[in-house]
Parts: sequence; structure tokens; C-alpha cells
Amino acid sequence: MMDLKRLTLPLSDEAVRSLRAGDCVLLSGTVYTARDAAHKRIIEALNRGEKPPIDLNGAAIYYCGPAPAKEGRAIGPAGPTTSCRMDTYTPRLIAEGLKVMIGKGQRSDEVMDAIKVHSCVYFAAVGGAAALLSKHITACETTAYEDLGAEAIRRLTLDDFPVTVAADCFGGSIYSR
Repeated sequence: MMDLKRLTLPLSDEAVRSLRAGDCVLLSGTVYTARDAAHKRIIEALNRGEKPPIDLNGAAIYYCGPAPAKEGRAIGPAGPTTSCRMDTYTPRLIAEGLKVMIGKGQRSDEVMDAIKVHSCVYFAAVGGAAALLSKHITACETTAYEDLGAEAIRRLTLDDFPVTVAADCFGGSIYSR
């Protein structure tokens, strides 16, 4: 039987350093959704010297554009988006304090370098399991860029959300094994 680690967001530096590529983790706590369009707007705000709509220091971002919730549910299906679509923006966000990313797929060399330099972690969530993953999300609130629809930034509360460490802060990656 596989050992599972249970961690609560935000993650401490110690918690991040305890993780290795391939570890299975159940995450609880606060995460923000953000995809391409939201990332672009965050970077534009930073370039103008403005504060982004979320505090990036220690933040966790889930690359997800959830579907509308059915009655009685916090959120609709909420599966991961292919992470490389955010790679142009990610090193800057990591330098600004982003600690955790959740998505699917391999990352660029620049993102992998930033993960090591700034001691953060990239988790993979299972693609194609959006309805099942949504059962581990207990609250959802739109916090910024509502005009982006599914790509708006939302604050989610996770409860034992299943992920795998895809890239650790030591340069380990499940994609390079």
C-alpha cells in the first residue's frame, strides 16, 4: 500500500523540502484557480507596479477552469489544465512568492529551474477525473477577473485533494524518470 502524506496549505519551506517527486499527497486548505488569461493579467499588473489580486507570498495556484456547480455542490467538475500553457508566466510568479502549483504535464526548463531556486513544488492532479476531484473542494468563491468566466480567479477550499509531487525543489521530476 502506498503511503500518503497529508499536508495543509499554505506549505512551509520545511514541508516543501520534505517532498520528493512521486510522493502521493492529500492537500487541504486554500488554493486559487488561475489559467492563461489570469496569469497574463497578473503579470501585466506586476509590470505596472501594481499589487496582484491575490497575495502571491506562499500562495498555491491550481491550473483549473471549473465548470458551474450543480445545486448543493460547492463547484462543478474541476480538473487540471495542461501546465505548460502557464510556463511563460510561472518563473516570475515563483520569484514573487508562489509556493505551490497544481496542474498536469511536464514543465519547461525555466520553470524547473525556478522551482529549485525558490524552493517550491509542482503537484500533478489526475486529468480526466474532474468530477471526482470536485468532491474534494468544499468551497469556491470568485475573487478576481470575473469577466474571464471559467478562467476567473477563484479561491477554493480543498479537503484531502489527491495529488502527486510532479517536480520537487531538488530537481526531481516524475517526467524525467
